[in-house]
Amino acid sequence: MSKTVRNLVVTAMLTAVSFILMLLDFSVPLIPNFVKMDISEFPALLAAFALGPVWGAGVCLLKNLLHLTVTTTGGVGELANFLLGAVFTLVAGAIYKHKRTRTGAMIASIAGAFAMAALSLPINYYITYPFYQNFMPLDAIIGAYQAINPGVDGLFACLLIFNVPFTFVKGMLDVILCALIYKRISPLLKGKSN
Repeated sequence: MSKTVRNLVVTAMLTAVSFILMLLDFSVPLIPNFVKMDISEFPALLAAFALGPVWGAGVCLLKNLLHLTVTTTGGVGELANFLLGAVFTLVAGAIYKHKRTRTGAMIASIAGAFAMAALSLPINYYITYPFYQNFMPLDAIIGAYQAINPGVDGLFACLLIFNVPFTFVKGMLDVILCALIYKRISPLLKGKSN
């Protein structure tokens, strides 16, 4: 089997796993219930490390295209999820590509999680929440955050205080899962025997 065909097959398998994990999202305490936690970037991170950063971003794209079949956000949630997941996997995969060690993988994946969290602020502020205001007034959105912390004032503060740390934690869950199993399954993903 050629390397390209193998990469396509592995990407398809990781996309399927990623899509299923995205369907298993859940609410978490101390964050409004319309912000969901999932670990669907974990397979994309595996792809970024095993095949390269573009393949990881490809898993993010395909997962979100599949999720459009069950969307409740008119595609905007999927767009935001793709953009954030692509940042995560492209940054992590690019760093790991140049430093293929356990330490390099940790630095790469933490940097990817940090980049994803940092970009969650402008992506949510300029793309996601303006769209959601068509269905839920801004006062109601901010009110959901203020129910948890009455001191937050304005959408920017809500996103900075809640969503940025939430996104970092979400990324770090993917990092931990990857750290636990990547070494064991990387030969399978790369098509190499142990």
